[in-house]
Amino acid sequence: MAGSQIERVFSVLEHLTSDPRGLPMQTLAEQLDIPKSATHRLLAELIRLGYVLQNPENLRYHLSTKLVAMGFRYLASSGADVVQPVLDRLADATGELVRLGVIEGERQVWIAKSQGARSGLRYDPDMGRDAPLFYTASGHAWLACMSDAEALSLVERQGGDRPKDLGPNAPRSNIELLERLRLAREQGYAWVEESSAVGTSAIAAVVRHPGDGRVMGVLSIAGPSARMPGARLHELAPMLLKFTDELSAASLASELFK
Repeated sequence: MAGSQIERVFSVLEHLTSDPRGLPMQTLAEQLDIPKSATHRLLAELIRLGYVLQNPENLRYHLSTKLVAMGFRYLASSGADVVQPVLDRLADATGELVRLGVIEGERQVWIAKSQGARSGLRYDPDMGRDAPLFYTASGHAWLACMSDAEALSLVERQGGDRPKDLGPNAPRSNIELLERLRLAREQGYAWVEESSAVGTSAIAAVVRHPGDGRVMGVLSIAGPSARMPGARLHELAPMLLKFTDELSAASLASELFK
């Protein structure tokens, strides 16, 4: 890969997030398209700094908890204390998973959550990853705030292979996606049933800046389709929109939205 040394370092860290079991050096070198010797030097330096560890049994490299700890310290001091109580109350009221994604350039990143389900089926994906735009309620809610041309262009730039295990109701074409966006614009929120995966449903709405109205984030409620069929999703919509308004007001006191 081309790029500066610091770009290579961050690429190593990003690739190591893909597998909690760690990756062999050969695999990393191939994925990064750089020589094994250069990969070894990068890993050795990251180990020295405490960001990477090597399993002595299988020689795989994996991330330490240092980056995770840094992330939590940042969130604790950047306004998450203002946002989290709002998410907790919505999760308690719905009994489902509530997630907040923030807009970072052309990405929507899930950065905070609250799990309302205390027993039974739980839908609880990892935080810190980009929201796929083509087949998630969070993605549709954001795309619906753009023109059709802008939305399709952003989806194309996000790229990436779509999972083979998408749900049966995932959009199969740009035409189907645009129809979902049309419905989201009409209702003021987006919803999906068995789109990102079999057996899951979600509803989402955008959080706007209270001053200029720009989209700063997306609030969503997700859970098993058995508890959240279409009728239930639409029943939750007024509550979801109420909480997006609350987050909009709270955003002025949170660094997460700046």
